Amino acid sequence: MQGYIINLNKVKEEDLIVSILSDGRLETLYRFYGARHGTINIGFKIDYEIEPSAKSTIGRLKDVIHIGYPWINDYKLLRFWQDFTGLFYKHLKDAEELGSFYFELFENAQTQWNKQNPKRVAIELYAKLLEHEGRLHKEHYCFLCSKEIQDDISLIRAFLPTHFNCTHTLGIKRSALDELYNNKSSLFLSDKEVDRLWNVLLEGL
Repeated sequence: MQGYIINLNKVKEEDLIVSILSDGRLETLYRFYGARHGTINIGFKIDYEIEPSAKSTIGRLKDVIHIGYPWINDYKLLRFWQDFTGLFYKHLKDAEELGSFYFELFENAQTQWNKQNPKRVAIELYAKLLEHEGRLHKEHYCFLCSKEIQDDISLIRAFLPTHFNCTHTLGIKRSALDELYNNKSSLFLSDKEVDRLWNVLLEGL
């Protein structure tokens, strides 16, 4: 079984509660500390087995093998990756049956992560996520005042559209957002706009 670690919680001594996004499920497993155990961290892709526990509803994580990425030793890329993958725990923690969408999203993300600006990869995939969940607002009406937005669009958490005068945040070109929403491409976004959308993304999914 393979999956992506999206959350770690330390319990007694060095034991861990590990949340893993697998193909179709979010697994919560217990990992006992041991000297022979390899290091695991948020964002790592692992191959693993689950051992049922007679004393707990949480199974035991065992036989863990780390599946590395070609860019795993690039600290900057890894930091961005951990920031991105760490967003998904709060978003998915109450779900069990997820379908294959989120796992495939991670699969696509990690293969593209070192091929272009990772912030652009994350923003493009987040647009796909919003569309998948029915939360992508393609209509240009302000979330705060409900009036139509005629000029550049300011986005707040969950990429909700607002007037610049309503939020006083960076305005983004309508044509660039249309390209992002319709074709899931950040091609027409400037680096400044990408940085703004990345910071909005970090506020939560």
